[in-house]
Amino acid sequence: MSEAQTPVRFGLVGAGAIAQAYAQAFAISDQVKLVAVADCRIEAAEALAETAGAASFPSVETMVEEMDLDAVIVSTPPVTHDEVCKVLFNRGINVLCEKPLAIDSETAGEMAKQAQEAGVIFTMASKFRYVADVAQAKSIIASGVLGEVVLFENVFTGRVDMTHRWNSDPTISGGGVLIDNGTHSVDITRYFLGELTEIQAMEGNRIQELPVEDTAKMFVRGKSGVVASIDLSWSVSKELPYFIAVYGSAGTLLVGWQESKYRRSSDKEWTVFGKGYQKVAAFQRQLENFAGAIRGTESLLVEPADALASVSVIEAAYRSLAKGDWEPIAESSATPVTA
Repeated sequence: MSEAQTPVRFGLVGAGAIAQAYAQAFAISDQVKLVAVADCRIEAAEALAETAGAASFPSVETMVEEMDLDAVIVSTPPVTHDEVCKVLFNRGINVLCEKPLAIDSETAGEMAKQAQEAGVIFTMASKFRYVADVAQAKSIIASGVLGEVVLFENVFTGRVDMTHRWNSDPTISGGGVLIDNGTHSVDITRYFLGELTEIQAMEGNRIQELPVEDTAKMFVRGKSGVVASIDLSWSVSKELPYFIAVYGSAGTLLVGWQESKYRRSSDKEWTVFGKGYQKVAAFQRQLENFAGAIRGTESLLVEPADALASVSVIEAAYRSLAKGDWEPIAESSATPVTA
């Protein structure tokens, strides 16, 4: 095997639910290899490491001390990201950090600055960008087959008991469904529409008696003038077969959970172009894109600037929620930062 084909060696910090998806993706890729898992709950680290054939550690410090790693995935709760990433940056290790990068833009900006100074590759995980149908949908829209884009919709809703999960503890997560699922929404909305200029967020009735919002709706305006609506909930499901809908002057496109399709206004039938959301494949593409960036053979699909912009947009959403009106999105959110 040539050097270019040698799998990139990854460590993983945080052996929770999202780490299980990463483990499945590592298992089907010949470009990346999971060699170490760290978690303060050593039994969780050991269980995941055993499945993956990796070594286990009780802390990120012991992991980087004993292992030779090319990259690390940080999948701990958001409030811990900057502290964990700093340990890795100081070791010159490339970092793929779970979303959101941080719970405020000041911290996120400092993380990006530290990564740049350390000369490492650093960005935010954003799995929906790596869904094959999402990329193809963007290509179809760019071809002009749907005419001019008028409206964009994203829906991430479902009934999930969040009463005993860290995601609903604002001291750990930074907020509720708005920052959790909403970070995904903001990133794919920017992917399709480009920079966003203003936002209005509203909260639905709280069903689960959480200290954070469990249902929210956002309206967002892009620089191009296109308006997007985003529905988020841990407490209700809209029971829709799609999670992205794009309405153009000449047709409609739907990216679905099971299939994706579009129909021009002159067509009698839908044209199916994809098999929907394939979670493990998306994680695999994300890992391989990050490995390609480390090797210098491809560019990051999600740049650090995208990660910082997501944090800024969610900050603006919470300001909007507090005042009950539209809120401008800071233009600095679009400033590119390269690692």
